[in-house]
Amino acid sequence: MGSTAVLALALTSGASGAWAHGDAAHDAPRAAAQKEQKPWGIAGDAHDAKRTIEIRMLDTMRFVPDRIEVREGETVRLVLRNAGKTTHELVLGTKPVLDEHAALMMKFPDMEHDEPYMVHVAPGRRGEIVWTFNRAGEFDFACLIAGHYQAGMVGKVRVAPRR
Repeated sequence: MGSTAVLALALTSGASGAWAHGDAAHDAPRAAAQKEQKPWGIAGDAHDAKRTIEIRMLDTMRFVPDRIEVREGETVRLVLRNAGKTTHELVLGTKPVLDEHAALMMKFPDMEHDEPYMVHVAPGRRGEIVWTFNRAGEFDFACLIAGHYQAGMVGKVRVAPRR
């Protein structure tokens, strides 16, 4: 059974509490999560963040800015401000990972998820991600709420190699 089928089965059986799209306090600080290395980095510690990057989420299905640059090894606080009237989210990843997750979101628009590389932000609110970009390369971010990704709500993170 493929990973998509396994995830779909878990979601339809109500067994998954690892994904959070509900109305919980998305602006509240997150509980300490298990850190897991991803191709695009690993969850960072807030006290290690030396730089804050603010990204606005708009109902025109755009992020502003939609391109950010960081240095390999840098821990950054991404502050997301939803300037719109609809809920948005930001999910860090690679295009294949985001494509797969976006397809699942189209099938299961109320799918719950909560990972350190994603934040769900209600209209007029803010959220944040603290992330350590410990791998050089170009990575992606997107709003995976059904229809938003397909409308072009995407961005890029360029991680320059260490000096």
